Amino acid sequence: MAKDSLLQRIQIEGHPLIDGETVTILWEGKTAPHLIDDLHGWEGNSQTPQRIASGIWAWSFNLPRDAYLEYAFLDPETDKRIPDPRNKRRVWNGVNGYNHFFYMPEAAPTPLVDRKKGVPRGRLTKYLLPAWMMTQGGKRALHLYQPPTDAPVPLLVVYDGNDYLQRGKLATMVDNLIAEKRIRPLAIAFLRNGGPRRFVEYACSEAVLAWLNHDVLPLAREQLNLLDIQKNPGAYGVLGASMGGLMALYTALRMPDIFGNVLSQSGAFHFEQFDTVTVDMVEHFPKRDLRIWMDAGKLEWLLVSSQKMHKLLKARGYDVSYREFTGGHCYTAWRDDLWRGLEKLFAAEG
Repeated sequence: MAKDSLLQRIQIEGHPLIDGETVTILWEGKTAPHLIDDLHGWEGNSQTPQRIASGIWAWSFNLPRDAYLEYAFLDPETDKRIPDPRNKRRVWNGVNGYNHFFYMPEAAPTPLVDRKKGVPRGRLTKYLLPAWMMTQGGKRALHLYQPPTDAPVPLLVVYDGNDYLQRGKLATMVDNLIAEKRIRPLAIAFLRNGGPRRFVEYACSEAVLAWLNHDVLPLAREQLNLLDIQKNPGAYGVLGASMGGLMALYTALRMPDIFGNVLSQSGAFHFEQFDTVTVDMVEHFPKRDLRIWMDAGKLEWLLVSSQKMHKLLKARGYDVSYREFTGGHCYTAWRDDLWRGLEKLFAAEG
């Protein structure tokens, strides 16, 4: 295809170019970087381009029409990221930089994260709590969300709370779902992770559960109008993604009388050659009275982990719903799918 024709298409249609299920990403220059993306496993499997015209390089691959994809260009000599000058859409990846992104024709961002005129807003308040069980002498910030109602409500505890609050826009989503009567009002505790200690804290940590029980829940009961968990056992929920998704299920398995509802997104139930302790708990412990929502991306490396856990939960007779979305391991994909789990576990009454 002629160079001018390609560049003209980009000006009209945007970048990347999409033809049915075929995606074409272009680079203009004497040489070209490598491509890293959700589909190909990122840095571990960088993609070299094909020269298709003078000074024009391309990567072409197929994607389902309902896919969401993040990608970046990588200098193969320096391993530094290079911006895509033809795609201004980008998002922080939470680790080491920004990814560019696009939606295929049958996919779109959820409108539930858009602030809508006339929708009552919940109250969001920040607190500092002692975190002595995880950080010697330190404190940990968290946000509490009180929905716009005077009635007692269940609590949803959210691991990686800052990410779900800022990148997942969960408070706005819940405002909109409540206003549209798609879920019952619920309060939220957004828990900040331990930064470099996150992996250890979320790898089925008893210290996190102790902090949750000793500090977080008492503060939530004091500041929020919550259902009495003694009279409504298992009414609360817990949410997390990746290691947080593992920790969400572990929390409910250890504290089922409080957390009877689990939302686990792309849970890391298996890694390296090991199963986590949640596998043994589900397989060998008495079955807990839990309602579980799981989802995972078809383009991510933890898909098999979620598939295996879902199969085990079903075999043990758990009430589990499972869904695979066409996306990778990222907060935009989790955000766009999360409303389904909230509707399943916290459906509006009546």
